Amino acid sequence: MFRAYVSLLAERVAVVTGASGALGAAAAMRLAAMGAAVVVNYHHQTEGALACVEMIAANGGTAEAVQGDVSTADGVEAVLRKATDTWGRLDILVNNAGITRDGLALRMSEADWDAVLDTNLKGAFLCCKAALRPMLRQRWGRIINISSVAGLAGNAGQANYSAAKAGLIGLTRALAREVAARGITVNAVAPGYIPSALWDSVPDAAKEAVLQQIPLGRPGTPMEVAAAIGFFASPEAAYVTGQVLAVDGGLV
Repeated sequence: MFRAYVSLLAERVAVVTGASGALGAAAAMRLAAMGAAVVVNYHHQTEGALACVEMIAANGGTAEAVQGDVSTADGVEAVLRKATDTWGRLDILVNNAGITRDGLALRMSEADWDAVLDTNLKGAFLCCKAALRPMLRQRWGRIINISSVAGLAGNAGQANYSAAKAGLIGLTRALAREVAARGITVNAVAPGYIPSALWDSVPDAAKEAVLQQIPLGRPGTPMEVAAAIGFFASPEAAYVTGQVLAVDGGLV
């Protein structure tokens, strides 16, 4: 899947939340390809997480699948403890876990609002808070929050999702200022339209309408988003913090 293993992240340990889906799995595989040991977190999709771990192992990498609901403090603690208990450190956190509960704001239930904010925003906050403890001791860390073009421009029918993803950008910029002096960088990636099971179910006419909005004329791929994540995690991005990189084909 990736051309070759390199040593940019040798002896580093990464946690990728929500890594059972296409984008999270691509991020986990990218970091493993760069030499990191990876905790592949999942909530419900056991099969996807195990497939990701198997793919990493087949290509010479190191990974462990860990179940945990990152919208709760107990779930976060269990996931991050796997990294420190197994490898004795935690260097990289990718906050990718996310859900959708779409609907027009006038018809959106409070439960749907809370569910999306709890997982997509509160979950990232809880993960950052827990990950910072070992990172501050090490005086080195990389936090990459997965936002969205919906957080940059809004998306009709996704008031909850757009608010959570915009909140992630605010969290990224505030946290970057708080921890920079300790050698920790905090950045965000904002993907555009990326192929997924949901994308496959969209009617062709609707797909065409979406593609017409993208200057590059096509959706992105999980590996293209993972490349941006890999950059932010690498030593090459040591002087980059508080930034948001849109991987969207020019959409926003």
